[in-house]
Amino acid sequence: MVKQLSNRDKAIITGLYFSKFDTLALNEFEFEGFQHAFNILGYSIGVKPASIKNYRDEFDPYFPNARKGWHKRPLRMYCKEVLDIYSTLHFEELTNIIKSFILPNYDIEQCVTKLLKKDTTESIAKRLATGKAAEEYFKINYLGIEVFSKYELTDARILACGFDFKLSSEENFLLVEVKGMNLNSGSILMTEKEYSVAGQFKEKYCLFVVKNFIEQPKHEMFFNPIGSTLNFKKHERKVVQTNYSTVI
Repeated sequence: MVKQLSNRDKAIITGLYFSKFDTLALNEFEFEGFQHAFNILGYSIGVKPASIKNYRDEFDPYFPNARKGWHKRPLRMYCKEVLDIYSTLHFEELTNIIKSFILPNYDIEQCVTKLLKKDTTESIAKRLATGKAAEEYFKINYLGIEVFSKYELTDARILACGFDFKLSSEENFLLVEVKGMNLNSGSILMTEKEYSVAGQFKEKYCLFVVKNFIEQPKHEMFFNPIGSTLNFKKHERKVVQTNYSTVI
């Protein structure tokens, strides 16, 4: 029976990945530096970003890199177990494992990509990882935000209904769409459905933007984003779809 990996297991494996492959691992995900990587992957996995740094430092004495790591501290038993299992994996093998932690249905996506020769660039992977990190940031921190503190959270992401989370109390509800940005400024996209739902629910709809993953994540909230100071521009793209029919 295959062991179900806990968030701690994933964090340890990720720490080993960055210790063993160092800047090669950063370049694979187009991270600007290690703090950027720790923030994105930490929040995506559901652990503190500092945890991944600590695990990387713990493994550093076992791999050739410029850091000294925790060279005077014995390797903890659960870290040694990960080292024994994963340290011999090649770069691509371990990279795929890390991506499976942060990208939804990554194993299925790999199969489709191989069959259809689909163009899935690292920029797409980076964007998806940033989006997931932002969503997990919201789940971790929303109760500490005064306007959300008395609400219960329902995860609506799988429903594709124009928002990520519904917050409910006995008297009220709020709809929250979460977006992530690596820098302090930049552009975000709302789908047609998100834009429509935001326009319908107005002040009950919150656009929750998590910024600056490259250094220290922070958030900004826009209630009734369509009627706010934000200036949205409409972009249209025509897509040609091919179907095949048969008679039975």
